Amino acid sequence: MKIAILEAKTVSRGDVSFDEIYKLGEVREFPLTPVDKIVENVGDAEIVLCNKTPFTADVLRACPNLKYIGLCATGYNNVDIKTCNELGITVCNVPAYSTAAVAQLVFSFILHFASRTSAYNKFVQSGGWIKSETFSDFLYPIQELAGKTIGIIGYGSIGRKVAHIAQAFNMNVIVNTRTAKQDGSVKFVGLKELFSEADVITAHCPLTEETMGLINRETLSYCKPSCVIINTSRGPVVNEQDLADALNSGKIAGAALDVLCQEPMSEDCPLIGAKNCIITPHIAWAPLETRERLVKVVAENVKAFIEGYPINTVN
Repeated sequence: MKIAILEAKTVSRGDVSFDEIYKLGEVREFPLTPVDKIVENVGDAEIVLCNKTPFTADVLRACPNLKYIGLCATGYNNVDIKTCNELGITVCNVPAYSTAAVAQLVFSFILHFASRTSAYNKFVQSGGWIKSETFSDFLYPIQELAGKTIGIIGYGSIGRKVAHIAQAFNMNVIVNTRTAKQDGSVKFVGLKELFSEADVITAHCPLTEETMGLINRETLSYCKPSCVIINTSRGPVVNEQDLADALNSGKIAGAALDVLCQEPMSEDCPLIGAKNCIITPHIAWAPLETRERLVKVVAENVKAFIEGYPINTVN
């Protein structure tokens, strides 16, 4: 079968091999695919592998040979699933491949605010400790995570992993989720209670009509002044202007985001320069081991489809 890899650069910068995919058919590989080149780059391919390439109804109908879309991601909101169903195009994703990596970044954010290591390193490197009068110069407030409350929005594989790590720090875990779960180790609460009680709030929910702008002026108004907001889910879960206002006014203590409403970041993003705000460029999923795992499952998905037994289908 003919296979087109449309966004190789979003998965590998030469450090992750696509060899297993090349074994499965006649492959054409593109570093990136602009919107106006999607149909051209798909060409007569029957199988397409992509990450964020938008497959609208018009694009799908302009690719008559297309039988399979393999996402190099878990999310699939860039693909018109309804039209794929009409045209008989199978769509497969890669679930839960980045669970450990995303949870790791969440706690790097949490520990940044709790332990202030970057601030203390800057103090030392600038000669501050040399001038200290005491052996321990704890000029920046630091705190233990033990006994603090973490509020988790969404309780899929990543939310559960974050809860497990939080419990290892002896944190109290409260969760808000749209679907009931059986888990006696955490407390399930309403959204207002979560925002009111949590010292750290971390979003791990899918982007839906219900979660669009979930973190906004109203929900932030319930927060403690010491609360830290973390988003590693999808950018539009946060109303960025409302979050910037809460940070700049001191309504909350800090925020850390790995995702934004517009990616790459726009020049007029209201969070640029916001107080106590950390932003990373959508890298929670990007450790080498995580991307290698991703490509392995992508290849397995394609192989299963070719053999007539598709796996990880989303339609």
